[in-house]
Amino acid sequence: MRFTNYLAMEILKLTTKIDESGYLNLNIPTQLAAGDVNIVVVLNPVSSEGKQQPNYDFSDLVGRLTWRGDAVGVQRNLRDEW
Repeated sequence: MRFTNYLAMEILKLTTKIDESGYLNLNIPTQLAAGDVNIVVVLNPVSSEGKQQPNYDFSDLVGRLTWRGDAVGVQRNLRDEW
């Protein structure tokens, strides 16, 4: 997956493998002109299960709201105040 912004900087996100000797080899074609570049590498291991379990629990914050009234009417009143 490739993300590009308007300043000719490229941000790349990809999943690859580290070989048996512990080396990460990257051979990535770019659209940048030849010259010096800064590189930032963040290694985030992928779990063998394919999906990481979240380490947070929001179950105590779960609730339900009920609305009584005309939602569109209230929205119009708020907009008309401007």
